[in-house]
Amino acid sequence: MARAMKVAIVDDEADMRQSISQWLALSGFETETFASAEDALKGIAPDYPGVVVSDIKMPGMDGMAFLKRLMSLDSGLPVIMITGHGDVPMAVEAMRVGAYDFLEKPFNPDRMTELTKKATQLRRMTLDNRALRRELSDGSVLMKKLIGTSPVMERLREDILDLGQADGHVLIDGETGTGKTLAAHALHAVGPRGSKKFVTISCAAWSEDQLAARLFGPMEEGGTLPLAEEARGGTLCLEDIESLSHALQSRLLTMINEQGSPPETRIIAICNEHAPDKTLEDILRPDLFYRLGAMTIVCPPLRARGEDILTLFTRLGEQFAEEYGCDAPQIAAQEAAQLLQAPWPGNVRQLVNIAERAILQNRRGTGSIASLLMADNEATGPALTTEGKPLKDYVEAFERMLIDNTMRRHRGSIVSVMEELCLPRRTLNEKMAKYGLTRADYV
Repeated sequence: MARAMKVAIVDDEADMRQSISQWLALSGFETETFASAEDALKGIAPDYPGVVVSDIKMPGMDGMAFLKRLMSLDSGLPVIMITGHGDVPMAVEAMRVGAYDFLEKPFNPDRMTELTKKATQLRRMTLDNRALRRELSDGSVLMKKLIGTSPVMERLREDILDLGQADGHVLIDGETGTGKTLAAHALHAVGPRGSKKFVTISCAAWSEDQLAARLFGPMEEGGTLPLAEEARGGTLCLEDIESLSHALQSRLLTMINEQGSPPETRIIAICNEHAPDKTLEDILRPDLFYRLGAMTIVCPPLRARGEDILTLFTRLGEQFAEEYGCDAPQIAAQEAAQLLQAPWPGNVRQLVNIAERAILQNRRGTGSIASLLMADNEATGPALTTEGKPLKDYVEAFERMLIDNTMRRHRGSIVSVMEELCLPRRTLNEKMAKYGLTRADYV
């Protein structure tokens, strides 16, 4: 769900702050008003979920001093300054200090709404980016994103935890859409380099000359450091390593050899695509392959993850339902079987798309999961289906999903789950134990 943005209105004139508040509230904003800068500072902290509209001329702490305090508190906070006639030079100075924009009295209310809307969009993006950076530096959060109880996912998490503590370079392989970039971030975050820089670049996104300059320099005068230098002491993540030319493979190998052991900078190389009849060993220089591939992680395809498919689909459906403000559909047994049997050539990325479209369909009251899967197969071309499984496996996967969904919907209330599923307590307890579900996970 989109983050709710506030607008803090700061003006010593009660009529002015009230009129601005009423107008912005009618325009759909959540407002709060302050009679002074001093009062506003008590309610505005770093990561304040919104923007500030402030007068420049105020008794006590004026708008300029207030702006400087806000910028020292959170330099990414958009502040719209209101100035009287003749104070434009002061407003220009405010822009230099860090104000988002300014309005000269008397201002057009529609212009106020337009500016506030743009400022809140910018603020939302800033806060989302900060949250993502915090998330990508938190190993425990990242490990929780690697959802699934299948043996292959248990093995993946164990590999990440084990190799995260090592110093050697790592090669991550797997089909497209299996979460290799997420695994790379987790590998960095759970290890001793977690507090150091994680620098990433796609080797397929740049020409050879551009990539050489970005990786090793020289950079243009006044530009940033080459990425190999920027990542010093941390991790350099090279996505699409299969696209690296032989000349750049040679330079990368030289860099690795010059570091010694343990390496000052760890390299995580991600392979995103290679021909079915070729391996990375066929594509990379042998000496580079053996340096990068001494430790290898393979992200499993979705079709190998069994009932994780239903768990992921349900979680994604709930997230999209919350985002779009509607209810998530209940998955029928036939639909669960179809999800489990689908070939999933696009893996988790494809599952995300299907889950979102299923929520949009359900909101309109049309379509089915089967039709979405068929449309995807038509778009991507015919694909092999997964091998057939015993009926018992499909029944158990559906049963686990049903109990899991019902437990989460009732927040762990055993009595409510018993009533909805028409199960005696002993039977419910036995099935929860069988499927590794505990009430504490839902309360």
